[in-house]
Amino acid sequence: MKFISFSIFSVLIASAFAQRAEIGLPHDGAQVTSGSQVTVRVDRPNFLSSTQEVVIVLGFQSCPNTPCHAASDGIGEVLYNGPYNPTFEVPSSSLPPYQNFTVTIPASTPKGAAQLSLSHFSLVGASRQPTLEIKSVNVAVV
Repeated sequence: MKFISFSIFSVLIASAFAQRAEIGLPHDGAQVTSGSQVTVRVDRPNFLSSTQEVVIVLGFQSCPNTPCHAASDGIGEVLYNGPYNPTFEVPSSSLPPYQNFTVTIPASTPKGAAQLSLSHFSLVGASRQPTLEIKSVNVAVV
């Protein structure tokens, strides 16, 4: 009985982690330019459980002289706030379902370290469990 309970628990945990959205592009450490447009690819691995996407928010904070605050403490300037509808690439590739967003790096951003963040809210499973996650990548403004 303990084995069965542990197995079910393991599957639930694995499926919860598989439902996470990620910033696919730009990669951690990428260089961006003040005032330029950047494509942000938001990936969501395919999974078996049903999900209803609600919203994502893409934020940007400059931190040239100090370490960036954790994205969960504040996302900085909002670059995008709205629907998220990830789809598979056609023709099929090795990418998970994703959606691209074109955002503009604020022109007033000083050179140095910065952080691009993703806040993702969805409803997961048959019970529509609310899920909020926050991810970030560090970029360099050049």
